Amino acid sequence: MAREAAPDRPVRADARRNRARILEAAEAVFAEQGASASTEAVAARAGVAIGTVFRHFPTKPDLLESVVMNLLDRLIAEADAMVDDPQAVTGLFEFSALVMSIGAANREVFERLAETGVRVSVGDALMRLRPAVEVLLDRAKGTGAVREDLLPEELIALLGALCQEAIAADWSEAFRRRALGVLFDGMRPVP
Repeated sequence: MAREAAPDRPVRADARRNRARILEAAEAVFAEQGASASTEAVAARAGVAIGTVFRHFPTKPDLLESVVMNLLDRLIAEADAMVDDPQAVTGLFEFSALVMSIGAANREVFERLAETGVRVSVGDALMRLRPAVEVLLDRAKGTGAVREDLLPEELIALLGALCQEAIAADWSEAFRRRALGVLFDGMRPVP
């Protein structure tokens, strides 16, 4: 796990900026070159020395794990923004498509983490999204678009399973959307 600042010592602003630049660069480099891309390529893209990368992320698995957690933080922010969407059903569909898209776009990062023994459970990560999922699901239920007995944990588990399979099998965007369509058909109220 990446080192954190000592609790009694705040992180300097330039160190925070460097960390953010490294994570942004790592995401781009891994998306372009795969998770086997070098940390030197990440440093070059971020415009920092390799020592700066290792100061923030002592090992490549630490960097990969932090990239995944950064993606999750962005996904949570997107989900929170969708909570304000007046189109409840659209928000739920858009959120689900976003989960699948982010997972697929970062497939190699997830695979590389698995190879190194670092496990980031998609299901556990998605549970951090539970509050936003619950609001989106409740709104969709309120419109009658989703069955009343569907629980947030069930939707999260189903999305997690779909996402993991999409990553493992390298599904196309069209196939991911089709799978989501089938999932949402199953979520509709039974007449």
